[in-house]
Amino acid sequence: MEKAGYGPNNRLKLKVATRNIPPYRDPAVILIDQLKQIYIDAELDAVDTTQWFPKVRRRDYSIGLNLTGNGIDDPDQSFFENYACGSESNWDGYCNPEMDKLFERQSMEIDQEKRKQLVWDIERRLAEDVARPVLYHNRSGTCWAPYVKGYVPMVNSIYNGMRWEAVWLDK
Repeated sequence: MEKAGYGPNNRLKLKVATRNIPPYRDPAVILIDQLKQIYIDAELDAVDTTQWFPKVRRRDYSIGLNLTGNGIDDPDQSFFENYACGSESNWDGYCNPEMDKLFERQSMEIDQEKRKQLVWDIERRLAEDVARPVLYHNRSGTCWAPYVKGYVPMVNSIYNGMRWEAVWLDK
């Protein structure tokens, strides 16, 4: 920032746009606080939900904080949906055909360890390209009481397989 002419006496002023609901606002406030450390004074631009996605589609923001949910624990969904050239959910328009080939390559890799290494390499390159910086990862979990019988948690996601027909209380 100092090479660009910013510092303690010349701070960059901008807005961080996000949806006006807590899961979006809270990380935006954390981001705004972090930006202060690099001479950026950001203001929260809390956007009504009905206006948020049109604003994102128009790219009408300096910094737009958005959440991306993954339904499964597999990199394919994230890579192809968020970073692939031409994807409708690639909000910021990142496009690198070489990366698209790497997405395909890791997706087809049957050796788990080789695939993990490819995924880490892709993650590193996306970070270096500042494709869509990830600020944090949320963690979720599933809990149940021992007297709940017949419930089988999914191994790849907490969001699928919620079939309650075979579940009963043994109490």
